[in-house]
Amino acid sequence: MVSDIRRRTKEKHPLIHCITNPISINGCANVILAAGARPMMAEHPDEVSEVTRTAGAVMLNLGNLTDVRKISMLISAETAKKLGIPFILDTCGAACLANRRELAMRIINDMTPSVIKGNYSEIKALCDEGYSSSGVDADAALGTQDIARCASELAVRYDAVVLASGVTDIVTDGKRMTYIRNGTPQLGTITGTGCMLGALCAAYLTGALPYDAASAACAVFGICGELAQTDKGSGTFYVQLLDALSTVNDSIIAEKIRTEERGKVY
Repeated sequence: MVSDIRRRTKEKHPLIHCITNPISINGCANVILAAGARPMMAEHPDEVSEVTRTAGAVMLNLGNLTDVRKISMLISAETAKKLGIPFILDTCGAACLANRRELAMRIINDMTPSVIKGNYSEIKALCDEGYSSSGVDADAALGTQDIARCASELAVRYDAVVLASGVTDIVTDGKRMTYIRNGTPQLGTITGTGCMLGALCAAYLTGALPYDAASAACAVFGICGELAQTDKGSGTFYVQLLDALSTVNDSIIAEKIRTEERGKVY
């Protein structure tokens, strides 16, 4: 499956429209290029509808939110919904900031993303209105079982695929669930890796159904993180991560992939 998704993405060479935070723009663009797709990071409100119309998929990321980016995301999401263009919503910061949680729920309720993405804390916050966290990092105290339940509830409620990223990535559509156990703690030592995972998922949405695209993105990104591990420091790790994303082959992925299918949730 993963090899087919990677091949189709490269063959289509699709345009991926990203509206994301400036902290991660460069990394997200490079991940999309490594996947064989074409990034465009347009975020001006007068441009986003026009770009979204020509895109194979869209990634919207709530990180470092501004008034302009908020307006642009709503325009892009509405355009994508109207034209049936798949899009992923990365709910960065929704667990610690009411403004972002409100925007996330507005997009989810009104436009129904193909994939709702967040770390464990963000997925918990979308499921439980009373939950909040400090900062944009996931709360290490949250357990996989609890987040799997939250992700399943969200998937059923909004008829969407939910991707909860963490030590174990969780992908569910409410009927089935996959745990992906690839990755390395070193991914947390550089900024923007969660955003980069969302960008890779967006690229794969052009060559697969949302559930398969999200699962494949988690596996490939995690494996590339493992390949990039180094004792030399964060800078070397970042470069080697990009190298791995652009050179990893199907045989390495098949050898290293660690997934567990959980079957029906309800």
